[in-house]
Amino acid sequence: MRSGVEFHSGGTVTPEDVVASINYHRGADSSSAAKPFLAPVTDIASDGDTVVFTLDAGNADFPYVVSDYHMPILKSSDGKIDPTSGDGCGPYKVTNFKPGYIAELTRNPNYWKSDRAHFDAVVLMAIVDPAARQAALMTGNVDVVDQVDLKTVHLFQRAPGVQIVSATGGQHYTFAMDTRAAPFNDNNVRMALKYAIDRQELVDKILFGYGSVGNDHPISPANRFYAADLEQTSYDPDKAKYYLKQAGLSSLDLQLSASDAAFGGAVDAAVLYSSKAEAAGINIQPVREPNDGYWSDVWMKKPFCAVYWTGRPTEDATFTLAYAARAPWNDTYWDNERFNRLLSEARSELDEAKRADMYREMQNIVRTDGGTIIPMFASYVMALSDKVSHPEKVAANWPLDGLRATERWWFS
Repeated sequence: MRSGVEFHSGGTVTPEDVVASINYHRGADSSSAAKPFLAPVTDIASDGDTVVFTLDAGNADFPYVVSDYHMPILKSSDGKIDPTSGDGCGPYKVTNFKPGYIAELTRNPNYWKSDRAHFDAVVLMAIVDPAARQAALMTGNVDVVDQVDLKTVHLFQRAPGVQIVSATGGQHYTFAMDTRAAPFNDNNVRMALKYAIDRQELVDKILFGYGSVGNDHPISPANRFYAADLEQTSYDPDKAKYYLKQAGLSSLDLQLSASDAAFGGAVDAAVLYSSKAEAAGINIQPVREPNDGYWSDVWMKKPFCAVYWTGRPTEDATFTLAYAARAPWNDTYWDNERFNRLLSEARSELDEAKRADMYREMQNIVRTDGGTIIPMFASYVMALSDKVSHPEKVAANWPLDGLRATERWWFS
């Protein structure tokens, strides 16, 4: 343990606090999204100033696991934490938090990183509507917005006192199919839908060039084990028809749920997809869902819907979170025996060449069998007041400088 790290309410962070904070996500009744990451942990114990993790097998990426944002270290009492206390040891103290609306923070004067946390206070607001976000920055009501509406990014570029920051990483936009439900339980249908989408058109018209074509797996060129040699799936109505025929179908009628809550331009992307799929005999009816409640009422509820994912630092983290069988955020409910076995084996493999081969095969399995259509990787595009400064290199594993903008940025 690093010495001298203090909680917001006072008191030194102890190994017991770490054990309790991590165990909160491991319990039998836990519904934490971090639970799959910690499944290999069989025991956590404190030993003096050391925390000892016992795993059921090796994990080459374990340091990344415990750095996941779901697992802050909170003050414990009798081996338990209160997850709603907000009493952590980070750069800012929570003074007001209304989930989905606002978080108000003040600087932690005892933060252990002396060269971080330059703002006296930070206010984070959830402004779902892209036009409202743009107006908030243009009128000076906020200093930074993320998820800039790319249709109007040129207005920011012309506006005085505004800078555009773009970072390319693992963020990707998807159309998720519930592989338990007909017709998506037939991989021939899934393949038909993958060949019925014009990926480059979406990059050009939805991302306005701020991104790249996807290949139906979530590993980006920014990842260490990205398989650049895999055949690129591209728009091919004849191949789509072939796979429909293999499924015993001459045509297909579907509804595709979308909303700007999923990603900016999601409804327009669904319309473009629908237009191109017609040539393959696939009739997609875009359904504009409300922004409010999209993640609770549509995602993982409707059988075919638009989704956005931020990147993860490792292949294992990405696959474990959203593609492993029975993972809470496996939004296609996909279960592939070979994939699951490789996921477990690759996690403990220390030979880099062998790991690369395993992750290549896994990317290909997701590409050719998975229930996720991934047409594009999207750059993180943010608009900032020119009063705000940031490091020369902005992280691209998450939006807002790897979710560290409040810690790493400063006023000019």
